[in-house]
Amino acid sequence: MHKDVNDPADIGLPQSVLGPQDAREHLPMRDFTAQRHPERLVAQDFETSPVIALLTTTHDRRTDWLRGGEALEHILLVATAHGVRASLMHQPMEWPDLRRMLSPAPDHTGHAQMLIRLGYGPEGLATPRRAPDAVFEVRPPNR
Repeated sequence: MHKDVNDPADIGLPQSVLGPQDAREHLPMRDFTAQRHPERLVAQDFETSPVIALLTTTHDRRTDWLRGGEALEHILLVATAHGVRASLMHQPMEWPDLRRMLSPAPDHTGHAQMLIRLGYGPEGLATPRRAPDAVFEVRPPNR
């Protein structure tokens, strides 16, 4: 059973692990800080032409989602092995109209699964983890 967290300071990512905000505000960023005011983070200019990759599948069935996830795993592992940083830009995938617009074929036969921003940057800091017993409670099954 999942425990509710009583301490709001223990929710979300600490600001120390977040990268800079886009000074030009060209790339929308979701707030994973549990409303700890990401606007207070230092803004920097991002590269003017970032590399954005679009992962697509021929169909949009559950098996295609699985294969797309496997392909994404491979992309992330190869990028990491070559010192390339990756950021998943999943927000457009959550809106059917935007996702359809990202389809590479004019007749929309391909299905966009993920946008991936690739580039070089500093090594990210590790994020703190809570102990499992701070999050979950194991109860014996009802008999």
